Amino acid sequence: MPVTAVDRDAALIVIDLQKGLSGRDLAPHSFADVVERSAALTDAFSARGLPVVIVTVDAVPPGRTDLSGPPMEFPSGWSDSVAPFSDAPDAWRVTKRSPGAFTETPLHRLLRERGVTQVVVVGVSTSIGVEMTARQAYELGYNVTVALDACSDSEGARHAYSAASVLPKVAETGSAADVIAALTRA
Repeated sequence: MPVTAVDRDAALIVIDLQKGLSGRDLAPHSFADVVERSAALTDAFSARGLPVVIVTVDAVPPGRTDLSGPPMEFPSGWSDSVAPFSDAPDAWRVTKRSPGAFTETPLHRLLRERGVTQVVVVGVSTSIGVEMTARQAYELGYNVTVALDACSDSEGARHAYSAASVLPKVAETGSAADVIAALTRA
């Protein structure tokens, strides 16, 4: 379904485009393709004076899961943003320690202070960081859009499931070009 609108008070949230994840094989879009499309969205939002939020992760939550192992230590530089996000001087920066960008971070407060009514979410992984952030934003009352070609996952099936079965319940979905076209109309 195409993106119907981008609010005049929208923000772009870029999830986990960081050095520690940059070498991973992703599907259906490569990490480089996700970075390229996310950078085009960053440029479009910045040109209109709209907030861009660069979110990185530097820890995992302490709770037990079926996949939990011993506590993880990330190497130095692991959570540093990749270019061009590392050089975005006006971007807001949020570090998360859980899959969703709103849990125990100042993100909701920052967006509300700025009067943001809509978030556009991009990045990796579609089924984890992007999906959790979109779900949280929806529950907090934001209009949510996900540019699916500016997202990817460790497995194409995970991306496809999120894109077809989960995200349409909490967001409008489309391409980065769809978002830029709607932003131009706003």
